[in-house]
Amino acid sequence: MRQKLTRVIGGVAMLALVAGGAACSSGGEETASGDKCGNKIAFFGALTGSSAALGINENNGVKLAVDKYNKENADCKVELVELDSQGSPDQAPGLAQKAIDDTKILGIVGPAYSGESEAAGPLFNEAGLPTITASATNPTLAQQGWKTFFRAVGNDLSQGPAAGNYIKNVIKADRVFVIDDQSAYGAGLSQEVQKVLGSAVVGTDKVQGEGKQTEFSAVVTKVKAANVKAVFYGGYYQEAGLIRKQLTAAGVTAPLVAGDGVNDGAYITSAGAAAAEGTILTCPCQPATEARGTFIEEFKALNGVDPGTYSDTAYDAANILLAGIKDGKTTREGLLEFVKGYSGEGVAASYKFVEGGELDPAQVKVWAFKVTGGKVVPDQEIPKS
Repeated sequence: MRQKLTRVIGGVAMLALVAGGAACSSGGEETASGDKCGNKIAFFGALTGSSAALGINENNGVKLAVDKYNKENADCKVELVELDSQGSPDQAPGLAQKAIDDTKILGIVGPAYSGESEAAGPLFNEAGLPTITASATNPTLAQQGWKTFFRAVGNDLSQGPAAGNYIKNVIKADRVFVIDDQSAYGAGLSQEVQKVLGSAVVGTDKVQGEGKQTEFSAVVTKVKAANVKAVFYGGYYQEAGLIRKQLTAAGVTAPLVAGDGVNDGAYITSAGAAAAEGTILTCPCQPATEARGTFIEEFKALNGVDPGTYSDTAYDAANILLAGIKDGKTTREGLLEFVKGYSGEGVAASYKFVEGGELDPAQVKVWAFKVTGGKVVPDQEIPKS
């Protein structure tokens, strides 16, 4: 059955369901242990390591959702479990099994990255544990036949063409060098960009991600020799920052364009403010400053920092799970059916999941952001195709 929520401005429909649904003490399903309260949701993503900044952004959004829920449901609280993957596919299966073995965990916000999603997805699917990723964008994740996979943002089939269009139509670059970190995310995104740019791609190369490489002289030499007008990088912010820094030091002034894995202030720290200036970062998400309602103020009050990339989508993903628990869906099976049929408004977007757990394409927006004055600021919404 599809849950229908009234559409209202300010993203309050989802919150109304969380606050006003049937209390878990008044009926509904029971957990495997027979309790209707004491349930948990988990965040799965990097909280430490070279990719931690984006994971912390998301976890802070989930923390806000759980904090608000528990204030409104003090007699039947939900616990947040933080599962630190360090962004590593190698750690993902063991961490997934840890979540599966805790029968009180009814749903997962995450995994945050595509590689770890590939590694953990089969286990979550077998266990029937629903997951809503706020940031893993590799299109193939929705093509595995997993019944438990849902994505709260657009995939790289929307972001890649948009990034390519920005390079072609805004930067107007007819000579582009494409680099990726060989991850499921980085390589997949780079392939989609190359499809749009075609013969404008005059060179490609691969580097190592996950903090395994810090010296990029070989690829810098290739980029400089190619005399390009833009460089695209598919991967995450730590390596992107170092590549940008080393390109600038070698005299390469062509702008760097990268995807959402780089869209964080930590990129500027890695590159240095001077080198990072003018970088273009895309995201299948709206600016956090566009979040509806009082999200920004509440996020900062709880976490002491402004929301970052995917803070708002992770908040929305958590609220979908919490809405199901509030509605009495306190088994994994029941919550899975709730998410599958969900339709409602959040602070970042409208949510309805289609085949494969993808977000309804009609709800997907892709934005370009620009590093200006040492900060990542919104530039423009760009076409998906």
